[in-house]
Amino acid sequence: MRAPDHLNALRAFEAAARHQSFALAAQELNVTPAAVGQLVRRLEENLGVELFHRAQSGPARLVVTEAAKAAIPDLQTGFACLSAAMDRLRSARKRRILSVTVPSAFADKWLLHRLDGFNRQHSDCELLIDTSTALVDFASQPVDVGIRYGAGMWSGLVAFPFARDAFFPVCSPALLEGPNALRTPADLRHHPLIHDTSMASTAAFRTWRDWQLAAGLDVSESERGLRINDSAAAYRMAMAGHGVALGRTTLAEQDLKDRRLVRPFGPVLDCVLAYYVVCRPQDVQDRTINAFRDWLIGEAMSEAKV
Repeated sequence: MRAPDHLNALRAFEAAARHQSFALAAQELNVTPAAVGQLVRRLEENLGVELFHRAQSGPARLVVTEAAKAAIPDLQTGFACLSAAMDRLRSARKRRILSVTVPSAFADKWLLHRLDGFNRQHSDCELLIDTSTALVDFASQPVDVGIRYGAGMWSGLVAFPFARDAFFPVCSPALLEGPNALRTPADLRHHPLIHDTSMASTAAFRTWRDWQLAAGLDVSESERGLRINDSAAAYRMAMAGHGVALGRTTLAEQDLKDRRLVRPFGPVLDCVLAYYVVCRPQDVQDRTINAFRDWLIGEAMSEAKV
C-alpha cells in the first residue's frame, strides 16, 4: 500500500491520535466525526493493524496502540514536509523571475541603487540583472527585458524611451582650486580631457569636439587626453582628479549630488540618443515587464523634477 493513496485516512488517524478524539479531529479537518471514524477503520482494514483501543465504557476517549504510537512521529514529519513543499509551490506560482540585460555603466551609476524601490512595490517579482557589455540576442538567449542606449531602433524589439541625457563637463571639486583652477571653458587647456569611447561608433553620441564647438573654443586640441571604453571608469578618473570628463545626466547625477563630481561651467549639450526599455513584440502585454517599464519611467520622471 502506498501512503499517497491514503493521505486523507492518514490525516484523520494523526489528528485523532493527537486529540485522542474523533470529534476534535473532525473539527480540525472540517468533516463529521463519523467520517473520521470511517477513514480510520478503512485504514486499519487496509493495514491489518489496530490503531486505537476503543474504551468499552466510560468517556469516549481513544487510546493509541503501541504500533500506531511508533508511527506517529514519522507521519507528523511527513505532513510537515508536505506542507513546506506546498508553500514552496505556491510561492513559485506567485513569484516571477524577470531577466534584465543592462549596460554595466547604467547599472552601476543609475539602476542598482534604485532597485530596492522596485522590490518594495513588486515583491512578487525577482530580478535577474545581466550587465554584459555585448548586446544580448533576444531571439536566442533567455532574457525578458533590456535597457539600451541609442536611437530606439533595434531589429525584432519594441522600444520605449524613459530617460534622455544632456552632456556637460564634470571634474573633481579639487580642480576648482589652485593655480590652474577651472573657472571658464578656456581653462580646460591646463587639464587632460577624458574621452568616453563606449559609443564611438554612434555618430550622434556627443564628444569633446561637439562641446568645444558649442563653447566657442578652438577644436584643434579636442582629441587630446585619455580614451576609456567605459563610462563609469571615465567618471572614476575624473573623480580622482586625473582630468575632465564629458558627463551625462543619467550617469553623473548621483556623483554630482554627493559632490564626488562638480560641473565647473557650461554649455550643456542635448542629444537625440536616449535610454530605452526593450522587449520582444509578443511580450508587450506582459504584466511584469510592463510593471518594470512603468517603474523605470516613473523613476526617470521623478529625477527630472528634482
